Amino acid sequence: MTDTLFSPGQLGEISIANRLVMAPLTRNRAPNRVPTDLMVEYYRQRATAGLIVTEGAQISPVAQGYAWTPGIHTEEQAEGWAKVTSAVHAAGGKIVIQLWHVGRVSHPSIIDGATPVAPSALSAAAKTFDGTGFVETALPREMSAEDIERTFLDYAHAGQLAKQAGFDGVELHAANGYLIDQFLRDSSNTRTDDWGGSIANRCRFLLGAVDALTGVWGPGRVGVRLSPYSNANNVGLDSHTLELFGHAIGQLNARPLAFVHMVEGQTGGARDWPAGELEKLRAMVAAPYIANNGYSRDMALDAVRSGAATAVAFGKAFISNPDLPARLQRDAPLTPPKVELFYGGGAEGYTDYPTLR
Repeated sequence: MTDTLFSPGQLGEISIANRLVMAPLTRNRAPNRVPTDLMVEYYRQRATAGLIVTEGAQISPVAQGYAWTPGIHTEEQAEGWAKVTSAVHAAGGKIVIQLWHVGRVSHPSIIDGATPVAPSALSAAAKTFDGTGFVETALPREMSAEDIERTFLDYAHAGQLAKQAGFDGVELHAANGYLIDQFLRDSSNTRTDDWGGSIANRCRFLLGAVDALTGVWGPGRVGVRLSPYSNANNVGLDSHTLELFGHAIGQLNARPLAFVHMVEGQTGGARDWPAGELEKLRAMVAAPYIANNGYSRDMALDAVRSGAATAVAFGKAFISNPDLPARLQRDAPLTPPKVELFYGGGAEGYTDYPTLR
């Protein structure tokens, strides 16, 4: 029998009711960095997704890049997330938390006066939101070997708290110009030690973070998100993208992952890459493959039917269509999102979108 978008499936050790994944979506509705009751309702409404990947949750205070994003580094935060997982599970859903370190995409006003850290002391030359307005990201300091080891411990600690909170697994955010992506690319990593220079060295940080998490979760419960051809947060494209990400995927293939979640092209933008290259990378992935970025219903149906993807992640469509799987199955009209309400605020544009009658 051919798999369809609406068939049950398997992502490592995680059984899913359908192949529709809710992509991680930053919504800035945790003013004290702790998940709120409003967030509980938001995720509960979307529990018919085969899998929910939460918004990015920072793994430490210095890992935060934007105001009002939730963390997963304190007991209080874990207790807040436990309410989310309980609600999603009670509604029949599965949920993993995205573990996030933004690296240089931050500002001291967001991280309690600290200086952002990165593989190299190079500015992102981007903007971030500090709770009052948009500010230029700060010049980071280059991470020491001790900083790197401490960060692996932070990933493991966050993974342990995520387990305690009742998640079905974790997704490691290695995409979109954040810390792990900064280590991967020669455009943002100019180190000359064991964590820079060669492609193998630049991949070491990604693999160390994966190993820290699989040490907590065991096989089949850790996924990784990559964005080889995205210039999100001005990270720049690597000089040899195909070789870099081919090596990274080869190393990931030696680890028992739940999935690889790929942003195909520019994050939230054009599905654009050198002819045939992304297809080559996709074919290398041994783990279940979650496709992401600009998928229509027909594209998603075809990707799963053809075997090009195990599942397909939708982002903006899930914001304004909490019952997206039912709508896609029935080919019902989709409610357009209120873009001006994406970030910050309360229930409006968050938990007040209608479902099908």
